[in-house]
Amino acid sequence: MSSNIRLQRICELCDKEFIARTTVTKYCSDTCSKRAYKLRKRAEKVEASQARTRKTKTETQEDLKVREFLTVTQVSKLIGCSRQNVYKLINSGKLEATNLLEKKTIVKRSDLDKLFEKSKSEAAPKRRSKPETKTSAAIQDEVSAETIDMSDSYTLVEIMEKFGISESTLYQLIKKNDLSKSKIGGNTYVSKSSIDSLLNHQKPVTAPRPEPIMESDSEASPEPATASPQMNLWPSE
Repeated sequence: MSSNIRLQRICELCDKEFIARTTVTKYCSDTCSKRAYKLRKRAEKVEASQARTRKTKTETQEDLKVREFLTVTQVSKLIGCSRQNVYKLINSGKLEATNLLEKKTIVKRSDLDKLFEKSKSEAAPKRRSKPETKTSAAIQDEVSAETIDMSDSYTLVEIMEKFGISESTLYQLIKKNDLSKSKIGGNTYVSKSSIDSLLNHQKPVTAPRPEPIMESDSEASPEPATASPQMNLWPSE
């Protein structure tokens, strides 16, 4: 019994458009269908082969981990390096090995484990942090903090706020009276006794107030100038 279904499809192999008579048709012809079947079977075989290879590698690694004696090739596979590097370890004395025959070198698994434990113990001191070196400014701050009593000292900001003077005036007073000061961190400290004795006994100097100038009456209202008599230059008749 023929189907009356007509569906527009695209072949999954050659990407050509065709009219399909069933809803499950994927290929435009029998040739494309056979070619797709062969490709699918080939891909399944390749995947099965790769799965067996991965399984063999996994079993080999697990087998090497439980072996007590290993060859150079097995050691290279176990630690993931080349045979030449394994021979370098043996020749340098880092890895102990035994030559049973002329071309047969055997390594004990315990000696291989000792190699990694020794490498960890040698690398441990390198991780220690270096002692912090103090800068000259930090050393100077420590010495200043030891020589000055900070509880009996003012900072420059405290002096300006307490006595109401400007920064330039404060520096002039310190320089003029040769007051000792110490800088610790970002603050400058001056002895309280020196500042109190200087600023509490110092009277503010006020400029004399100018007296108002009174103007005299003569200066305030000057007399008007009198007009000089006009001379008659024409003769009288």
